[in-house]
Amino acid sequence: MVTKLSNSQARRIALAAQGFADPRPRGRVDRRHFRRVIDRIGLLQLDSVNVLQRSHYLPMWSRLGPYSIDALDEFTARSGEMFEYWGHVASLLPVNLHRLLRWRMEAAEPGPRTGAMLEDHPDYLEAVLAEISEHGPLTVSELSDPGTRTGPWWGHGKGKIALDWLFSVGEITAYRNSNFGRLYDLPERVIAPEHLNSPTPSKEEAYRELLLLSAKHHGVGSAADLGDYYRLHMPTVRKILKDMVAAGDLEEAIVEGWQHEAYLHTKAKKPRRIEANALLSPFDPVVWERDRTERLFEFFYRLEIYVPKPDRVYGYYVLPFLMDDALVARVDLKSDRKNGVLRVLGSYHEPDVDAAEVAERLSIELRAMGSWLGLGDVAIESRGNLAGALRRI
Repeated sequence: MVTKLSNSQARRIALAAQGFADPRPRGRVDRRHFRRVIDRIGLLQLDSVNVLQRSHYLPMWSRLGPYSIDALDEFTARSGEMFEYWGHVASLLPVNLHRLLRWRMEAAEPGPRTGAMLEDHPDYLEAVLAEISEHGPLTVSELSDPGTRTGPWWGHGKGKIALDWLFSVGEITAYRNSNFGRLYDLPERVIAPEHLNSPTPSKEEAYRELLLLSAKHHGVGSAADLGDYYRLHMPTVRKILKDMVAAGDLEEAIVEGWQHEAYLHTKAKKPRRIEANALLSPFDPVVWERDRTERLFEFFYRLEIYVPKPDRVYGYYVLPFLMDDALVARVDLKSDRKNGVLRVLGSYHEPDVDAAEVAERLSIELRAMGSWLGLGDVAIESRGNLAGALRRI
């Protein structure tokens, strides 16, 4: 049987799967809440831009409200429950995913820089691994011979190239310190034996489990949506999804307005309504796949970090604002840490929304975010069609 869904039903299913049907905690946020969010979203995507706050802190904020950043650092780096690897690009992942990503470690191939380093310094890789074993965890700069950079962007020294290769093939693993530095260590010192030594599934079995997780995190999604979550090979994804439907693991669905068939997780919640106010990181799973964002929310969203300033439409670091089950606005935010101000450089509401209501609810979230970031004031600049309403509050 094929399930038929309106787009609004699909949107609520997707938001519930991502944790937005869960109420925010009323008391102190602790590891139980972090685990709940990770169970909903599966991973925290990493990104180095820090104009507002590092992106991996923001999904927790969107779902939990104010929490201790130090507590999340402790949870992701020292609880033994998380590790870093290539999930949806560079990600912090629960340790039970380690076995499901070993096929990716085994399939890693050296690129030109790695190949040149291995050829020019044939003994260096073993020396780096021995140093990590004896003195780890270590950052690149803490290696005894990290090499020298050859350029400002991708001109990494041989130490960084060697560590990245050892990381990709699973010889070492990593987590982040409070300064976002990547600390490399042996897997057995980061990942508990019951996870590290668990049986390695075949690639097809791993794909099947990852796709089932992806369906859980989506609630409902197209084949492209489900494959993108853990960056899986799409021809293989499509074949396995058909098998999963036949086995009863997923249900086929037709969603109003979608060009492609969809897949519904059999245990997906189908709430009648979503009550939420949340600013979303550009790297939040709700919006990171831009085509899905437009399909679900009728919200055109592109990250303009790499667009020259005169050509930007909305701004440098723009966060969508979720109000109940709709994306109704976007704000270009910057933490002015020197002056203790959260700067709203631009604010824009979508067509056909109540701008006054959006401004009222968004202003509450902006003040709360500023307080959470240790910024004592919120400054609304005049750019954007929502700025006037925000400034009047």
